[in-house]
Amino acid sequence: MRPAGETDSTDGVVPTRRLLVSGNWKMHLTHLQAITLVQGLAMHLGARDERVEVGIHPAFTSLRAVQVFLEGDDIPLVLGAQNVSSEHEGAFTGEVSTSMLAALGVRYVIVGHSERRRLFGETDEIVNEKIHAVQAAGMTPICCVGDSLEDHERGATDDVVVGQVTAALQEVAADAVAGMVIAYEPLWAIGTGHSAAPGDAEAVCATIRGAVAGLFDERVSQSLRVQYGGSVEPENAAAFFAQPDVDGALVGGASLDAARFAAIVAAGSK
Repeated sequence: MRPAGETDSTDGVVPTRRLLVSGNWKMHLTHLQAITLVQGLAMHLGARDERVEVGIHPAFTSLRAVQVFLEGDDIPLVLGAQNVSSEHEGAFTGEVSTSMLAALGVRYVIVGHSERRRLFGETDEIVNEKIHAVQAAGMTPICCVGDSLEDHERGATDDVVVGQVTAALQEVAADAVAGMVIAYEPLWAIGTGHSAAPGDAEAVCATIRGAVAGLFDERVSQSLRVQYGGSVEPENAAAFFAQPDVDGALVGGASLDAARFAAIVAAGSK
């Protein structure tokens, strides 16, 4: 863990960034199965290190059941959602609004996940609209950016990621950016069992932070949290968390197993 009060040569004290480990359950688990998983997480996490914030992102159909269970048993997990509409309300069949999520106590909302971009045609403009909507409702967006295998192989990772970050943050206030989360998810590492090397993940996360500094200032970039997502496992989590610009993980498959996810969380306390 990085110690509080690290100093920066130009701005003095760098804000201490609390690690955020988020479990994205994707289209898995009924509401009853979701409650069972939360029970398992509560047991495995136990008296965990409060320096690590832990969020879970169930399917829409499980949010209410999980909310009631978390609040009823005072379980220290933060509730998140996997997606949201940029529209407040109206004739948008099948969509879910920010006000609906906020009423359920949702704190974090994943925006622009690679699967939403690739499978459902979400553009940078849509991602930007959703970020504004999430923040207007008092929640925090986890904005996903990432490179494809083709981008990676032709050395275009930085250009692609910086372009996505720049587009996502259009007309977003500096203080709002400082409080949000950006998740770097290399598409070639999601669900493949192949993760970026910790040093490579650090390089891209540092590039993201540098891009934010260029768009706003150093204070904003040092307050912003940058997660890594892509085949994060108990065996490699500590190496990612040891990187100075990696502020946690967006975990997919491993978050569906209580013991494995808890082990990833524990790696953030070392």
